[in-house]
Amino acid sequence: MLNLMIKRFWMLMVAVVCLPGLSSGQDDPVLFTIDGKPVHQSEFVYIYSKTNGKNADFSETSLEEYLDLYVKFKLKVAKAREMQLDTIPELMNELNGYRRQLADSYLIDKEVTEKLIKDAYERSKQDVDISHILVSVKPEATPEEVAAAKGKLERAMKRIQEGEDFEIVARSVSDDQSAKNNGGRIGYVSVLFPNGFYELEKAAYEVPVGELSGPIRTDAGFHALLVHDRRPARGEVEAAHILLRTDGDEEEKVVKARIDSAYQALEARADFDAMAKAISEDSRTASNGGYIGFFGINRFSKDFEEAAFGLKEEGSYSKPVKTSVGWHILKLISRRGIQPYNIERGRLENEIKKDNRFEQAKAAMVAQIKEDAGLKEYPEALSNFTETLTDTFLTFRWRAPETPSDALLFQYGPDFQVTVGDFADYLERASRERIRMGRGKDVASAVNTLYGQYLDESAMRYEEKQLEAKYPDFKALMREYEEGILLFEATKRLVWDKASQDTVGLEKFYEKVKGQYRYGNRAETSIYRVSNELKDQMEDVRAFIADNEPEAVLEKYNDPDATFPLITHESKNLDKTLYPEFKSMEWKKGAMSQSEPNPQAQKFKIVKIEALLEPRTKTLDEARGYVVADYQDYLEEQWVEELRETYEVDINRKVFKKLIKE
Repeated sequence: MLNLMIKRFWMLMVAVVCLPGLSSGQDDPVLFTIDGKPVHQSEFVYIYSKTNGKNADFSETSLEEYLDLYVKFKLKVAKAREMQLDTIPELMNELNGYRRQLADSYLIDKEVTEKLIKDAYERSKQDVDISHILVSVKPEATPEEVAAAKGKLERAMKRIQEGEDFEIVARSVSDDQSAKNNGGRIGYVSVLFPNGFYELEKAAYEVPVGELSGPIRTDAGFHALLVHDRRPARGEVEAAHILLRTDGDEEEKVVKARIDSAYQALEARADFDAMAKAISEDSRTASNGGYIGFFGINRFSKDFEEAAFGLKEEGSYSKPVKTSVGWHILKLISRRGIQPYNIERGRLENEIKKDNRFEQAKAAMVAQIKEDAGLKEYPEALSNFTETLTDTFLTFRWRAPETPSDALLFQYGPDFQVTVGDFADYLERASRERIRMGRGKDVASAVNTLYGQYLDESAMRYEEKQLEAKYPDFKALMREYEEGILLFEATKRLVWDKASQDTVGLEKFYEKVKGQYRYGNRAETSIYRVSNELKDQMEDVRAFIADNEPEAVLEKYNDPDATFPLITHESKNLDKTLYPEFKSMEWKKGAMSQSEPNPQAQKFKIVKIEALLEPRTKTLDEARGYVVADYQDYLEEQWVEELRETYEVDINRKVFKKLIKE
């Protein structure tokens, strides 16, 4: 298990380090060849840059060092292929497992996530001023109810197209309750629209200004949309405020007089933070000098927002502003525009993956795959299969036929064919889904639902098979995974296993280099742990330990009938330079450390030097771990030298020289 974990970690590192940047043709010359097999400049540059990070200075020394390392890597891979390790089923199954894990996320990231993020980022650069009319549709609505709602909206749109005012129609038709007051005018908004309103967001950014658009379907129902304006995004402001609340007409004049007085005090250079703490009636912000934090458009009322975004200089404050809750004075702390894509990307990705636009985009991607691949279905085969099923199909007892049917069910292109037998195997595995559907569906409906799911999954599997051809970087990544697996296995067989199993070779190596494995100054010690119960007798305990052998100490202080001994002892040989207690002790026989308390264990620790040990060479058994590790390095160095003699390495020095930056 540990070996497998190490292998997977090592493989991951190979994939991260070795993913090449891609170029093609004349822009990507060959840097070196191993027995005629090319390694291109782009591959090496990416690996060098990725591995060295900020230290990738492209100096001649640095490039030479890394080129040597990468040539060694490719030599070992060449040997692994010669050993035909790429034909071992176990290793290839492992590679296929990596591919399945990688391909699924890779395809979603490339075709769905990245596109949604980029679209959202581009939209975030603008605010859009919109009005809408909503005709609600309940989630459980019947087709007739959906059609009726759509028809109602279309009739409302026709009234507008024939000249009736949008606001009048919105007040009379819209199911958005705010339309009674605002005539459907939402005002300026920006991405992301609320979950379930992705189609409205797309239309808001795509429909020409002044053009009525609809019906647009969202989770709420059908919308008619009118885009009034688009402007560069305001971004966010960081602000603080002072709030004096108004509770009725009788207090309005009093509150207005108080806020005007506060404004005059600020004009006379009163401290804003101190005043907010003293008089602001916003309990959430007053104690912090009225600090609100960063906010963008459409979070607060329009008047509040206009006042905040209208402030131009950091530290400036507004004249008193009236909102539905009272009178405010706002202070601008800072302004933040749309951040660069690499900064905004993470935030947008988190929000998008929680939004149902993500699932919609996945569904659209699958539909596009089906269209591009020329999906061809054979409904008669599905119908014939369904007719063979009984109610047992909706229970855990159902099993796929022992003789799988080879009738063609559907196909993507000429080479990706799926049979009824394949579908039956899928249905057997989907037992939980079948049983769940048994509570509300008949057999035919359940089969059709599961068929749709299987069709979508198969579309993903088909597309994943095209990744190498469609995305050169994915092809390169899979090559690196494969080379990493082969390199690991070859090194394991020719170096690591040999170092641990070749007893004779290990002994010969040890004899050559044993002088480097030595003990320094050490001491044979007694380590006593004394219970807190003897705390008041510690001087006597230490004196007895100093003059007696461990056996006598234990016999004197420990009751053989007690549950726990008062003193425990262990002997250890400790290195002078490594053990911290020795720093405060004399280096001589009989020296003792201070009594170190351990509150958690409720014991004191005392170390006594019983004898001094002279420096000496370690035996093979004593140094085995270090010797095996060094022997592995020795075998690997020899292996690389053999590989250099076996395989011809040809480095294009002209290409290499062009990489050097003075």
